Amino acid sequence: MNPSHSTVLIVDDDAAQRKVLADFLSHHGYQTAQAGSAEEALREAGRVLPDVVLLDVRLPGRSGLEIVPELKALLPAAAIILITAYGEVRQAVAAIKAGATDYLTKPLDLDELLAVVADAAGSSCHSKEGEGKLPPLPPGFVCLSAALKHVLKVAAAVAPNEIPVLVTGESGSGKEWIARIIHLWSGRSQGPFLAINCAAVSESLLESELFGHTKGAFTGAAQGRLGLFRSAEKGTLFLDEIGELPLHLQAKILRAIETGEIFPVGSDTPCRVDVRLVAATNRNLPEMVEKGNFRADLYYRLNVIEIRVPPLRERVDEILPLARHFASEITRQPVRFSPQAEECLLAYSWPGNVRELRNAIHRACLLSRGDVILPEHLPPAVIGATAGQSVRAGSGRLSQLEQAAILAALAECGGNRTRAAEKLGISRRALLYKLRAMQAQGISLPPPVGQRPGAAEAS
Repeated sequence: MNPSHSTVLIVDDDAAQRKVLADFLSHHGYQTAQAGSAEEALREAGRVLPDVVLLDVRLPGRSGLEIVPELKALLPAAAIILITAYGEVRQAVAAIKAGATDYLTKPLDLDELLAVVADAAGSSCHSKEGEGKLPPLPPGFVCLSAALKHVLKVAAAVAPNEIPVLVTGESGSGKEWIARIIHLWSGRSQGPFLAINCAAVSESLLESELFGHTKGAFTGAAQGRLGLFRSAEKGTLFLDEIGELPLHLQAKILRAIETGEIFPVGSDTPCRVDVRLVAATNRNLPEMVEKGNFRADLYYRLNVIEIRVPPLRERVDEILPLARHFASEITRQPVRFSPQAEECLLAYSWPGNVRELRNAIHRACLLSRGDVILPEHLPPAVIGATAGQSVRAGSGRLSQLEQAAILAALAECGGNRTRAAEKLGISRRALLYKLRAMQAQGISLPPPVGQRPGAAEAS
């Protein structure tokens, strides 16, 4: 196996030792990642999907031996090499029976290390070549980019396990899709998948929504309620925007993860629950932990495996396939995009990600006549991504794309020239110059705000 194609995860609580090993392996062509504890090792393993794990037996908190089964379940094709003191060899042999590949004793001989890693990387490569494709994707899920394919590889690795998963990414990037796929590929796929947006429910109702309540627990509680934890029994509960969860409820979520018990509102008797948690956020949770707005213990329990969903601007290969899928889903018939419309879609940065793209295509389908979507059917901001550059740089006769961008912006802004210029990303003076050019071409323009039709254009 070519070392440059192999990744080695080095797990050791001694930062200096990690650096020595990382520098040595990097010098011989290997990609490396590092972790200083068992929890960090599991997170990094899910992030980089290494071919080889160099795992020190002695780690703070949980030992390396304890996490061998979890690493093996997470990375079935990876080779796990234990690094152990001479007196711990018997334990290392027992760990090999649990899934470790080999062991080395301290002090390490670097030549022996290199030979063992090379053999392990080669055997890992052969294992990967024998692996099948990803499990079936749900209908309508588009995955063409390398970035999203990596996300799915991680999801496939963690899905069979019961560990919590934290899905991060910008709003609208598809975090709930990934949560649903983890559920679909897990052993709980026959159970329910329930989701709640923690930011969309008032704090006074959120506890009841999550944990349920007893009859008479509060004014208006005419009957008991199961709540999502009990309703998702044997399935998956997706907590979207978990960064918005109040601190007192964070403590109760932590208890549910650690003990498998919840207390319904109004009850002193705990209820056992069997549910897998997947959480998501677009917030910076480590920063929130530092500021005291999110519990550190809950963050570390949720963040055993973190999956980052890349924004749509990093998945350009999927923009047009997604647009076509949304259009056919909305219209129930084949829909074509003109080359100019496709150019606009690809040039736009999509700050609202997949959700914004779907809304833009919905608008275009409503405005289009027939089965062809043109630039003027798209939102002004989308058209402006291409036409705005031309408007800023150009002079003289305007192209149809520029005209469509300007007319769409004016229509959306009710004829307000200043707001339309802002949407197009140009100055008001530049817009007025272009409007005069359009009038010279015989194009009818909506009157400015407060001006009678037919009056002269303001300068």
